[in-house]
Amino acid sequence: MAAEDRLTAELLAFAHRLADASGAAIMPHYRTGVAARDKSDGGRFDPVTAADRAAEQAIRSLIANAYPSHGVIGEEFGSENTEAEFVWVLDPIDGTKSFITAIPLWGTLIGLLRAGEPLLGLSDHPFLKERFWGDGRIATGSDPSRTWPLVSRKPMLLRDAVVFVGSSVTDDPALFGRLRTLTSRVRMIRFGSDCYDTCMLAEGHIDAVLQTGLDIYDIAATVPIVTGAGGIVTGLDGGLAIRSGTILTCGDPVLHAELLPLLAGSP
Repeated sequence: MAAEDRLTAELLAFAHRLADASGAAIMPHYRTGVAARDKSDGGRFDPVTAADRAAEQAIRSLIANAYPSHGVIGEEFGSENTEAEFVWVLDPIDGTKSFITAIPLWGTLIGLLRAGEPLLGLSDHPFLKERFWGDGRIATGSDPSRTWPLVSRKPMLLRDAVVFVGSSVTDDPALFGRLRTLTSRVRMIRFGSDCYDTCMLAEGHIDAVLQTGLDIYDIAATVPIVTGAGGIVTGLDGGLAIRSGTILTCGDPVLHAELLPLLAGSP
């Protein structure tokens, strides 16, 4: 095995350790009526719980001990050493609204950037006992009984496409209007399932996911999973996903090229 491959394998194994620690910190709080504080400062409700904070603290502690030179960007405790070659990007509970309402589609997102670009990503779903990961070349899913390759669905005609949409798209009237127009041109549009929908896209059950209002910790982990499964994820402007707040993810790059101008409002 080449040195670069060994390094990626080592870091991926460590990402699994981080996910194990995160799940152990979160699960005692799930379906317990855990209190949620609104951190939105008067905007759209943006909850945080003791589970979010405990999970991120557990992950950060492991990183600091194992890789003290690495940087960290986390949703709950901010950024440190972001100029480092390797920077971990953490969303301890992606889908806190689902978490506090006992909907089991939330997960922990753990991404790793190298020189500012996504190197690997992991999406862990401890209640469902499912985990998905990728390094941009291959992607994998697992549960307690098996491990399987992730391969996105293609080719996919627009009229047959299943599209999932984040609920915050309703905050953008122009984009929401284009989405309503698209409804008659695709097979089905569904709203909201947090990070789990992207994993199901990588597994070949969903064809496109449109999300708005995102930060880097919502995106960094999913890019290597989607691309490892053969899909594509970009900003709605066609730019890099991790630098865009509105992103379009597709299992089929040809479908992505067709959907992107329709949703972006391009002529």
